[in-house]
Amino acid sequence: MDIIAPSLIGTVLSFLLLLTVLVFVHELGHFSVARYFGVKVDTFSIGFGREIIGRNDKYGTRWKLCWIPFGGYVKFFGDADATSQPGNNLPNMTKPEKAVAFHYKPLYQKAAIVAAGPIVNFIFAILVFIGLFTSLGEPYTTSQVSGVQDGGAAFEAGIEAGDHVIRLNGNPIDRFDDLQRVIGINMGEPVLFSILRNGEEIEFSIIPTLQKSRDAFGNEFDVRRIGIQSGPIEIAKLNIYDALVRSVQKTGELVNLMLVTTGQVITGARPVDEMGGPIKIAQYSGQQASLGIISFISFMALISINLGLVNLFPIPMLDGGHLLFYGIEAIKGSPVSKRVQEIAYMAGFLMVISLMVFLTWNDLSSS
Repeated sequence: MDIIAPSLIGTVLSFLLLLTVLVFVHELGHFSVARYFGVKVDTFSIGFGREIIGRNDKYGTRWKLCWIPFGGYVKFFGDADATSQPGNNLPNMTKPEKAVAFHYKPLYQKAAIVAAGPIVNFIFAILVFIGLFTSLGEPYTTSQVSGVQDGGAAFEAGIEAGDHVIRLNGNPIDRFDDLQRVIGINMGEPVLFSILRNGEEIEFSIIPTLQKSRDAFGNEFDVRRIGIQSGPIEIAKLNIYDALVRSVQKTGELVNLMLVTTGQVITGARPVDEMGGPIKIAQYSGQQASLGIISFISFMALISINLGLVNLFPIPMLDGGHLLFYGIEAIKGSPVSKRVQEIAYMAGFLMVISLMVFLTWNDLSSS
């Protein structure tokens, strides 16, 4: 039976909460490292456009919430705008003003300030996982096969109930999640299974098949499967050290998964209609919120990782674009010309807007 979908108001409120928290976390990374290096921060904004509410702190920073919730920014002293482009008044600054201006800071400090936003998104996700693993425990299933579907790829290959999957393509695994992750990003290539059966190791080459599936909310999607079932879910309550190690590992696994699937979309191996935009994220945020606070927080951690990773892509206007220019400056010994940066940022802006429009259209077409 399908779970009842959340209301439109519930979906909108969940999405706004998700965006507000993650944007705040991201921008707080920029803000905190900037303040550490003595940069004056003019504005800390959640959202764009007209201000809804705001206040000035004792350091002169305007903290505000704006009407357009898709994003946010930190504007440093000396910036021309929210994209942190240099202002025209930089050459006329006094020595005390230059001491607190972002663009007069050493290159490594500017790079650290820019990188801090995405890094804090990853740290946020790790902290969420640590909290969940130490308080509630981590749900997992072993890599032992409890059942095999008749006629499935695993059945045809000779996999049997009770077999223990110990390696996939030569890489050791001990959880069913590891198996699902490998199969999930497979695009129809053979996967080498190393099975332990009655103390003997056996190898099978299996090609996962593409099947239609639906989740509890009725969302339909394509998924690769081989037709095996996992055992019962177990809960491992971790101490703080083990939770930290596992949280970092899980974050790394998700980053790798996102990079692989993104590469598959770019190369055409994976269809672009699998990509989701703001409407899809809003839909899923409402659905996860309807399942409870734990599901919503877990989803928030996933989106935080995605936000941090996307912002590191070397696209002008994103944090990765700034870091790219700083890397070029470090190599050539001088900044990229202002004209080149302006053209690049305009191209990056058009690229991001075009992608957002495409993903929104994709969301509407698949709904």
